[in-house]
Amino acid sequence: MKLRGLIFDCDGTLADSMPLLWCAWEEVTTRHGVEFTRERFYALGGVPGRTVARMLVEEQGVAVDPQVLARDKDEAYWKLIPQVQPVNAVIDVARAYHKKLPMAVASGGKQETIFKVLDHLDIRDLFDEIVTSESVAHQKPAPDIFLEAARRLNIPPATCRAYEDSMLGLQAIRAAGMQAVDVRQLLELRV
Repeated sequence: MKLRGLIFDCDGTLADSMPLLWCAWEEVTTRHGVEFTRERFYALGGVPGRTVARMLVEEQGVAVDPQVLARDKDEAYWKLIPQVQPVNAVIDVARAYHKKLPMAVASGGKQETIFKVLDHLDIRDLFDEIVTSESVAHQKPAPDIFLEAARRLNIPPATCRAYEDSMLGLQAIRAAGMQAVDVRQLLELRV
């Protein structure tokens, strides 16, 4: 494969944000009387918050508007964004390829939130395109978000390498026909 582009997930891949996202979810689900375990949260990595909120409310039959639950989680998380740390091993890859290959972010998060995180880390300018959950109809593990990123970069999916930290995201990358890099293994190699 001739590598022609790179695509990166954001939360847990470029940004060490998953523990803070969990704190936001834990706060709002407790407040609204919705059960949500840490294990399930991590298993749903890459799934948009609005989808998670709807799923939890429907499963548990609680009298909570899923849109309110998702909005409250976003607002709780936005307060925590100043604490988000970079995943330097992955950002180093992006910096090394900046202006050498087209690059995109493909995140299951909302555009407003992803922009806030990338701006906080001062890395938004590394990427030619930023594709978020609002950009596609089918979310991870469907390949749509990675395929949309490749389309916007104007490169064939088979010539892309994509970086992810979640099982659902890695499934999506492989379903898109791209080379998948599990950043959890990359980080283990650097320890």
